[in-house]
Amino acid sequence: MKKRLANSFTARMGMAGAIASAMLFGVPAHAQDSRLSLADRVSRLEQQAQNQNQGGTTLVNQVQALQSQVQQMQGQIEELQHQLQEANDKNKVQATDFDSRLGRLESGAGAAAANPGNAANPNVQPPAANAAPAATAPAAVSPAATGKAAAGAPPAAAGKGAAANNATAQAAYDDAFKSLRAGDYVKSSRDFRNFIQQYPDSSLLPNAFYWLGESYYATSNYQVALEAFQHLVSQFPQSEKVPDALLKVGYSQLELKQVDAGKATLKNVTAKYPGSRAAGLAQERLRRLQAQPAN
Repeated sequence: MKKRLANSFTARMGMAGAIASAMLFGVPAHAQDSRLSLADRVSRLEQQAQNQNQGGTTLVNQVQALQSQVQQMQGQIEELQHQLQEANDKNKVQATDFDSRLGRLESGAGAAAANPGNAANPNVQPPAANAAPAATAPAAVSPAATGKAAAGAPPAAAGKGAAANNATAQAAYDDAFKSLRAGDYVKSSRDFRNFIQQYPDSSLLPNAFYWLGESYYATSNYQVALEAFQHLVSQFPQSEKVPDALLKVGYSQLELKQVDAGKATLKNVTAKYPGSRAAGLAQERLRRLQAQPAN
């Protein structure tokens, strides 16, 4: 009996020892697995954070590249707007001059119909109100009305010669202006130069200088254009083309990078010719210059 109790007690103690051993050796293994798992998780988190940082840097670079492209596009847009404004200004000037010339031609045709003596020259353009009178004589002048005729050619013959010269000058001017309207600026500049040399006394001379300047301006020959416009302003101060010519003097100076001189000229246009179309264009250009960022 005692022996069985002793064996039972021994068996129970063995089982308890086995359980204790299992618990003793099982806890460190589980703790080691937990530590390895936590290290992996930390490593993964660090990798994710690094990837996010790289992604953020890439995004910043992309934003900066886009901002640079936007600035370049804004500069291109401003340049295109400037070129468009220049083209519009040129078209307005040409349209205004064409309408003015057409009106004068129509008035001349009406006067010719009322006075048969002028019917032989329907294309002669009447001089502008502020231009010097053309050297023409009335077609109906007679010796009886003036007394004795002067020695030399009869007045009627002299009048016909002057009228023929005016008609020739008008035709040459029209040909040059036709080339300008067609966009053949090289030919128009050559034709207007020839006109100025051949007809220095024509009432169309101020207009010829103006369109000569326009021909050079259209081909970006700003220095020669500037000289033509300045000649018109200085030599024909009473011409109706002076405000527009002075405006183009300012434009040419700006294109030649003479910014201060160009601004002063445009301000002079607004001061001397307030309310005119040239003054309005000068004010608009000054506003654009003021809005441009300083270099």
